[in-house]
Amino acid sequence: MPASKLKILVVTQYFWPENMRINDLVRDFVERGHEVTVLTGLPNYPEGAIYEPFRNCPSEFENYSGAQVVRVPLIPRGTRSFSLILNYFSFFVAASVLGPWKLRNKKIDVVFVYAVSPIMAAIPALVIGRIKKAPVFIWVLDLWPETLRAVGVLKNTALLSLVGKLVSWIYNRADYLLLQSHGFLESVKRYCTRDMPSERLVYFPSWAEDEFSKSSFPITSLLQPDGAFFTILFAGNLGEAQDFPAIAQAVQSLQNKISIRWVFVGDGRMSQWLADEVRARELGNVLLLGRHPLEEMPALFACADALLVSLKTNDVFEKTIPGKVQAYLASGKPILGMIDGEAARVIDDSGAGLSCASGDAEALARITLELATMTSERRASMGNSGREYYLKNYSKPTLLTRLEQLFRDATLRKGRR
Repeated sequence: MPASKLKILVVTQYFWPENMRINDLVRDFVERGHEVTVLTGLPNYPEGAIYEPFRNCPSEFENYSGAQVVRVPLIPRGTRSFSLILNYFSFFVAASVLGPWKLRNKKIDVVFVYAVSPIMAAIPALVIGRIKKAPVFIWVLDLWPETLRAVGVLKNTALLSLVGKLVSWIYNRADYLLLQSHGFLESVKRYCTRDMPSERLVYFPSWAEDEFSKSSFPITSLLQPDGAFFTILFAGNLGEAQDFPAIAQAVQSLQNKISIRWVFVGDGRMSQWLADEVRARELGNVLLLGRHPLEEMPALFACADALLVSLKTNDVFEKTIPGKVQAYLASGKPILGMIDGEAARVIDDSGAGLSCASGDAEALARITLELATMTSERRASMGNSGREYYLKNYSKPTLLTRLEQLFRDATLRKGRR
């Protein structure tokens, strides 16, 4: 007998046309026969302004692969910290007030929260879950208030304590907390009541987008393979957390030692800083390609000899595995990591590449030189090891089947209560 169809509400501040992993989950659940609705905001990440195609024709963004997309207004992220705070608050307020009204005629079996920053995005999910009597799952992809302290957004102890109380209120009202990293467990438990059953805290890692699992990729016009250089590619958010000053220092220290081409794909708050530094340091071996659709990434990866991931060091980032790590592993390319904690452990345990401590520009230069001068056979072996590790630990079909079963079990328990 086939399993019954679930009516799933996904609550996420970020969604298509923004490049987010939640897009994959929504599409795949629709393909599995479920009825999926997405409650989200207006697309503005990472540029900080509402996407022009959306402004021109919002109706074209009301359906994604068969899922209904319900949007609420928000204040765009902008380029300043204050506008980012307004962006966070505007979404959770609008979604909490307008979301239940817009979904008033919609039956919902389960609510799923894509909980990257800000954690307040879970509040409208809890409101709607209570109204609809549906279990709420929060996929914890960022640690609050620790992240606020780590990146310097919030330093006042009293305010951090207040955010901690809000986090505790949210966590203790969710039916399940899904943790993207083993390192999250102790931090999350700190904000949960002691009587919370351990089965409500579930390890649930990220996966790579489908585009990285294909056996062949189309040729890209953005970058050409060049055997005269060892090509290192960084893809993703160009933000302060990625420690571009240390990367720039490593790039400069190597430019007269070996023919390395550094390629940066993405956008973010450090984009202009990086462009200015490339000019000031006269780094002719650096290419800044800007932001491009996710579909372009696998072909760009195929042009690279190695893929770079970096993250500043602190007690929060050490527990985090950036989503790009899974994409890098799935691509079958060796990885260079200037990163600590869980992500470094994955790179080392998988044998997928070389890692050094966060912020250590000298060590990054050293392992880059080591990787560039080793045999192509050894680098290929690293890439293959990473791919095998990915398939064993981050297979999306396996993860989604597990999540689907968690949904069914929770709805049955909710129904019995």
